[in-house]
Amino acid sequence: MLLATLVLGAVAWALSWLHPMAAIFPLIIWGWAISFFRDPRRVGSFADGQMCAPADGTVTEVVKLDDHELIGGPAYRIGIFLSIFNVHINRAPCAGTVKRVIYSPGEYLDARHPESGSRNEANTVILEAAAPHSGTVVVRQVAGLIARRIICHARKGDCLTRGERFGLIKFGSRTELIVPASVDVDIRVKMGDRVRAGLTVMLQTGQSAGDTPSEA
Repeated sequence: MLLATLVLGAVAWALSWLHPMAAIFPLIIWGWAISFFRDPRRVGSFADGQMCAPADGTVTEVVKLDDHELIGGPAYRIGIFLSIFNVHINRAPCAGTVKRVIYSPGEYLDARHPESGSRNEANTVILEAAAPHSGTVVVRQVAGLIARRIICHARKGDCLTRGERFGLIKFGSRTELIVPASVDVDIRVKMGDRVRAGLTVMLQTGQSAGDTPSEA
């Protein structure tokens, strides 16, 4: 961010010698960059058994999978599309210990493409969920058409709390939350919903499930 400030500041200064109004354009770009990297303070209020959104954006997928290799059985996958205007900080959906972090090289399809989750560059954080949850919870950071850099600070053995920051995807992307499809999972979001990391309740466990999410 410091480099961008210095470069855009120098460009704005140089253009101002040609015409004062010309300096506005690099300043607009600088303002957008500041907005993109914003990291607002988030303090969520949750009941026991609730998981929060791992990213800001729009829910583009809620699907039940017959089997997911990292979960080891049936799973729910919730996909979130992050536009260039969303906050791009990723947060842990629940408390847990990081079991593995897997980087996978790949393509750079538009993050809204139905195959972006399987074909694009991605970083997968595998958590051993803490009580009252149980089992494996997966968060995948997926690159997009514009996003070309995934940042993940989580490391094997780290203990994360619900809503804790663990990474960032730069310039438009997709984040997936994958959980075991047990009978007591109640998905609280649907396609088209806008969610905010660390604040929006994505699902509830530990009680009788409500409506079953529609498959996409």
